[in-house]
Order: sequence, then C-alpha cells, then structure tokens
Amino acid sequence: MEPSRPWQRELAGAIRTAEALCALLDLDSTQFPMPQTGKNFPLRVPRGYVARIVSGDPNDPLLLQVLPSCAEDVTSPGYGNDPVGDLDARVAPGVLHKYHGRVLLIATGACPIHCRYCFRRYFPHEHLDWDAAMAYLTAHPDIQEVVLSGGDPLSLPDRQLAALNERLATIPHLRRLRIHTRMPVVLPERVDDALIAWLTQGRLRKVMVLHINHPHELDEKVRGACTALIRAGVVLLNQSVLLRNINDRVEILATLSEALFEAGVTPYYLHLLDAVQGAAHFSVSATFAMGLMEELRIRLPGYLVPRLVQESAGALAKVTVDC
Repeated sequence: MEPSRPWQRELAGAIRTAEALCALLDLDSTQFPMPQTGKNFPLRVPRGYVARIVSGDPNDPLLLQVLPSCAEDVTSPGYGNDPVGDLDARVAPGVLHKYHGRVLLIATGACPIHCRYCFRRYFPHEHLDWDAAMAYLTAHPDIQEVVLSGGDPLSLPDRQLAALNERLATIPHLRRLRIHTRMPVVLPERVDDALIAWLTQGRLRKVMVLHINHPHELDEKVRGACTALIRAGVVLLNQSVLLRNINDRVEILATLSEALFEAGVTPYYLHLLDAVQGAAHFSVSATFAMGLMEELRIRLPGYLVPRLVQESAGALAKVTVDC
C-alpha cells in the first residue's frame, strides 16, 4: 500500500464536530446548537484552517463559514436544492455541459472543508464515468476546456489525476484543464512535489481557480502554495462568494484583492450567493453588492476589481451584475 502523504494525514485529522471545534477555539459549544439539516452536511474543517480563526471570537469571519447554524433549518422562498441547474445540465454521470466550449466534470463528492453556503450541499454525487466523459469530449470538437470540480477535485490521489491529465491530452481539440479547488487554501500541504509533477506534464494549459473569501484565509503557507503553483506554470485566479457579515464591506474586499495580487492570484469573480436552501442567512442583495463594487472601483486599479456575477439556471453564461 502506498504510504499516506502529509496532506492526507492532515485531511484525516480534520475537525468533524462542533464540540471539538469550540474546544480548540475557547468557545462554549452550548451557545451553538446544531441544525437538523447539518446531519446530512456535517461540519468538516482542517486544523490548519482552524489555526487562522481568532480564538474566543464567535463572529470570526472564517468561523462563520464553517460552523453550522440553526439558520440552516429555515426554509426560504426562492431557495432550492439545485440552485444553478446542475441536474438539467448532466449529459453523462458526473458530466455537466452548461456553457459553450467547456465541460465540467464532477470528479468527486469529497471536499476538505464543508462551507455552510455550499451550492452543491444537496447534489446527488454519483460515480464519474470516466470512459463516458472521454467519449463525450471526443465527440464534441467545439469543446476546448475541461473544468474539474466537485466536491474538490484535489481530494483525488495524484496518480488518478495524472492519468486523467494524460487521457485528456490525447483529445486534440482540448486546450485547457481548469481546476476549481479550495484545497491549496484550506490545506496548503496538498501542493507538494507529486501534485506539481503532473501539473507540469502534458500539453494542456493548466488554470486553477481558487476560492478565497477573506484576507485572513491567506497565510504564509497558502502564499507558499501559490508560489509553487505559479512556478509550475499554473495560471491562478480567485473567485469569492459575497457573504453577509463575512466579507460584505469594501475594506475587506479591497484588502482581499490586494492580498491576492501579492500572492500572484488574479481576482476573477465575486459571486452573489447561489440560492441553495439553508444558506439564506448569508445573502447580500444585488443592490448592496453593486454599491460595494462602485466603491471598489474607486479604491482599486481595474485589474484588482473582480467581476460581480450571478449564476442562473439555464443561462448560457455567468450573468454579470452591472451597476
């Protein structure tokens, strides 16, 4: 059996109960009753991420992203289990084709961290049929880009990811492999020699879209992981979700953009919340969001201002929310 690597051991030791999380953070767990819906989407957070949370602060912006809340039990009109129309976009098990020129592969349902606003928390993850995916990609010469998503695709072992990279490179019309991941942020140990090795192989250009919502998520280890990825030739972009009481202030968003740029990451998207049931308490209105964007444009050079977007089921592209 192949020995486990440091990132796998860190992942295995992730915090899985509110009691354990509160004990580490000097918080009273009785003040945080758990939602009934949380049984199907339990707490999970790596210890390295917990170390960035301010001890004793129940309103810490990183804590609020991962600690289940009874607000998740509230049924909200307009919110559902498939807010972005993933199920209607399935063309094969684990294969989604929404937008022209690119196909998304749900590579795994596993994720190193369970963000409480996750739009796929109810998604019926199924085994990705790799052969069916390859057949579909081969049969559609207009597809130029494959997007790996999940869960988190970097939860998969590098041997499997390297094999996928090799297979995709044999399809002549493919040009890019894009990876949507939170792993280098919440578990930067994942960016090791084995990951870098296959990322540098093959003819496909590698693009990695990180998910960083708050500047406190960027510590020295995360910046080091970003540096290693950039040296490997990976293009790094970031998408954030606009979240009430977490990053819905212009000062926070401006600081985040500056910190991302210093780490070599381009601010890409700022998403309005996907209307997944149980996450309405994170919602920020489009009107308020547009006001934030106006202030950001005043404070920052244009290349540091992310695009404010919303994903709409059935739309042919991300919908830009204009001021």
